[in-house]
Amino acid sequence: MKSEELQRLTASEPLTLEQEYTMQRSWREDADKCTFIVLDAEKWQAQPGTTEESCMAGDVNLFLTDLRDPSLGEIEVMIAEPNCRGKGFGTEAVLMMMSYGVTKLGLTKFEAKIGQGNEPSIRMFQKLHFEQVAVSSVFQEVTLRLMMSEPERQWLLEQTSHVEEKPYSDG
Repeated sequence: MKSEELQRLTASEPLTLEQEYTMQRSWREDADKCTFIVLDAEKWQAQPGTTEESCMAGDVNLFLTDLRDPSLGEIEVMIAEPNCRGKGFGTEAVLMMMSYGVTKLGLTKFEAKIGQGNEPSIRMFQKLHFEQVAVSSVFQEVTLRLMMSEPERQWLLEQTSHVEEKPYSDG
C-alpha cells in the first residue's frame, strides 16, 4: 500500500511486494482472521470479461484474537479506491462480514478501532449501531462496540437477507 492517505487512515506501514504476498498468504491460512475482498459490482457488470483484480475496491477484515472471549470479533474496513468511497461499499461490506460472523462463527460482539481523524469511518460504524466505548490518546484512536442483542441480530439479518454465499475457488 503506497498511498500515504490510506496509510494514515488505516494506521498502516508501507510494505514491499513480498511482504504484501506474505501477509495475504497468512490471512488466507490463519484461523483467527477472515477477509472479504470488496469489488465494484457496477464496474464488474458493465465490462464483460473484466478481471476481479481490476474491480477491487478494498477489503473488510474480522480478527478473532481475544482468546478469553471467542464471541468477540474486531472488524475493520478499507475502501482503497477513492472513486468508490462514499457510495455505501464500506457499509455493505461491514454488514456482510458481521452477518458471517454472527451466523457462521457465533459472534455476539464486534469492536472497531478507528483513527480519531477518520470521521467518515466513525460515522459509518455509528450508523450501524456501534457505540463509542474508549478513546486512546496514545494511539489516537477510538474504540466502537456493538453488542448483538436479539433485536440487533434480527436487524442485521434483515439488512443482509439479499446476500448469497458462494463457495471459494482458488485460482
